[in-house]
Amino acid sequence: MRHIESMFRLSTEDCREILSLSKSTKARWALGERPPLLQGRMMTLVFEKPSLRTRVSFEAAVAQLGGGSVFLTCAEAGLNGRESIADVARVLGSYSDWIVTRTFSQKLVEDFAQYAGCSVINGLSDSAHPCQALSDMFTMIEVFGSLEGRSIAYVGDGNNVARSLAVAAGLLGVGFTIASPLGYELSDDFVARLRKTFPKGNFKFTSDPRAAVTRADVVYTDVWASMGQESEQDLRKRAFAPYQINGELMSAAPAHAKFMHCLPAKRDLEVTDEVLDGPQSIAILQAANRMHVAKGILLWLLEFDPA
Repeated sequence: MRHIESMFRLSTEDCREILSLSKSTKARWALGERPPLLQGRMMTLVFEKPSLRTRVSFEAAVAQLGGGSVFLTCAEAGLNGRESIADVARVLGSYSDWIVTRTFSQKLVEDFAQYAGCSVINGLSDSAHPCQALSDMFTMIEVFGSLEGRSIAYVGDGNNVARSLAVAAGLLGVGFTIASPLGYELSDDFVARLRKTFPKGNFKFTSDPRAAVTRADVVYTDVWASMGQESEQDLRKRAFAPYQINGELMSAAPAHAKFMHCLPAKRDLEVTDEVLDGPQSIAILQAANRMHVAKGILLWLLEFDPA
C-alpha cells in the first residue's frame, strides 16, 4: 500500500514517476482531454484546517479524471472524540481508494495510514506539506526546463513547507538554502535527519537573507505565522521583518530568478505586492499546478501504468 505521509516516505524514483504522470495529464488537459482514468474511484477528504488550494485541487483532479469525492470536517468524521481514530480510518478506508487529510497532528496522518487499508495522502500537517513540495518541483521543471543545477533560497520560518521543500530538494538534486531568524530555524533533529538521508545534498543554513538569495534560481517564502500560531503574530512580525521579500532583496538575486510562494500570502508582510504581482513571480502557476500534481499523486498511488 502506497502512502504519502511526508516527503521522507518517497524515493527519488517515486518523485520522478509522480512528476512524469503529472506532466502527462497536464499535457492532455491542455489539449482538452480529460480521460476517465479514475472512473469508479472514490476519494475522501478529512480536513481539520481550512483550505483553498489543497481541497479544490484534489477535488478537481479526481473529478476531471472521472472519479468522485466527499469532503468531511474532522467533527463530521467523528475525530472530535466521538470515535477512535482507528475506527474512523478503517470505516472511511472501506469506502475509499484514497484519504486526503489536512490536520495539525502528523501522528493523525500516520495513524490513518496504519489503519485505513487504502492510500493516505498528507494534504498538510504541522510537520509536512509534501503535495506542495512536489508541485513546487513540477513548477520549477516547467519554468527552467529541468532541475539540474538549480537552487532554491527559502527565506522565512523553518516550518512544514520549508521541511518538505528541503527533502524534495535532496531527493531531486536541487540546492537548498534557508535563511531564518534566530529561534525560527529548521530544528536540529530535522537537519540531522536531512543530512543523514542525503549525505551528498547541497544544503545551506544562514540568518542572512541577502546572502541566501545571491545565487538562487528561486526565491521562496511562506507566511510568518501559520495556522495555530495566531497568538505569536506580533512577536513573529518583529522577528521576521528583516526577512521580507521585496524589490530590494530580489535585486540581490540573479536577474533570471523567480519568486515562489505556496499561498495564501499576507501581502506587505512576508512579501510585497511589487514582488508577488511582479514579472518574476510564478506563485499563481504554482497554485494552478497543484491540481495537475494531485492527478499525478492519485495515479501513482494506484500504481497506474501510463503505457
